Formats: sequence, C-alpha cells, structure tokens
Amino acid sequence: MNIIQKLKEYELKLENFNYEQMQEIRQGLKQGVDVSIYANPKFDDDQMRQIRKGLEKELDVSIYANPEFNWEQMEQIRLDLENQKLQEDYEPNI
Repeated sequence: MNIIQKLKEYELKLENFNYEQMQEIRQGLKQGVDVSIYANPKFDDDQMRQIRKGLEKELDVSIYANPEFNWEQMEQIRLDLENQKLQEDYEPNI
C-alpha cells in the first residue's frame, strides 16, 4: 500500500501538511507506527518526530503528544521515558 492509500485510510488530507510534516508521517508509515497519533497539523515536524520516535520504542506517547509542548520538551520527556523503560526492563524480579 502506498503513502496516498495509507493517508486515505487514516482520512488525512495532504493539503493540511507541509513537506516536512509529510516526511514524518511517511517515516511513521514505513516503521509501522500508528501515525494517527501525531498526524495533526497542530504538530510541527519536529514535534511529530519526537512522537514517532516514542512510538517506535513502544512508549506511552500520550504523556507528551500535546501541541503545547515544544519539541525540546517532548524530546526530554521521551528520553526520560526511554530511560525509565530501560530501568524497568533490567530490574531483577524479586
């Protein structure tokens, strides 16, 4: 399925996104993540990238998938979540 078909599946309109935003949506589709979480014109491409990266790591992006956070804030939250997940994955089950 090509990107146009996928966009139609998610009911997204190309004219709502700039080139950089479309690149992030395309990358998410290639990676198999649910782009509907960030395919919103209210997110700029840098914010979309942080959400996509979190989805790729199977993080709970709902914590920071908010257009009121700038991309730097999103990145910091994402990195904190990644570190938290790593710690949980390596904690011994006692």
